[in-house]
Amino acid sequence: MTKGTLFIIAAPSGAGKTSLVKELVDQTDNLIVSVSHTTRSPRPGEEDGVNYHFVAQDDFLKMMERGDFLEHAQVFDNYYGTSQRWVEEQLNTGQDVILEIDWQGARQVRQIMPDCIGIFILPPSRQTLEDRLRSRGQDSEEVIARRMQDAKSEISHYGEFDYLVVNDDFETALVDLAAIIRDQHSSIPVQSTKLESMLADLLA
Repeated sequence: MTKGTLFIIAAPSGAGKTSLVKELVDQTDNLIVSVSHTTRSPRPGEEDGVNYHFVAQDDFLKMMERGDFLEHAQVFDNYYGTSQRWVEEQLNTGQDVILEIDWQGARQVRQIMPDCIGIFILPPSRQTLEDRLRSRGQDSEEVIARRMQDAKSEISHYGEFDYLVVNDDFETALVDLAAIIRDQHSSIPVQSTKLESMLADLLA
């Protein structure tokens, strides 16, 4: 069986990553999103095992000590992490897996799984990004200013990724993402394993 591919997708807040990933998974066979562990409390409408695996902080810290996480981070008072065992199990069944994480998490993952594919989603301009953040109607001016500063820091690490996708037009960005997924399936390492018997016959 051909092993699946691990895709890391990162973007600054407001670039449209979550919407793009949801649509991409809905339209693509054999592609799933990793569900992270977190110590924060569930928000209204969130389900354990669907949005996150909600765990107690003591349990999370024990998982950290055992080295269970492919990547992990502390955000304010809460911890977030990706189960290495779960990701490897999915990849070994031939599933492609998407991790939605930031550049720091991506750096951790690449140290353990250097064959992963990194995709960074960009907004078309700073003004568009700010407009999108304002259109949510959720954040104060102070929060928007902080998110814009964070976005600049996040975008500065674009060179650590394999692909850049600009989310100016949603449908165009979605097509670009889907093309990257298909491109990996056509690579020599993947195809030579999948087509081993056919290649042997052609070269006999």
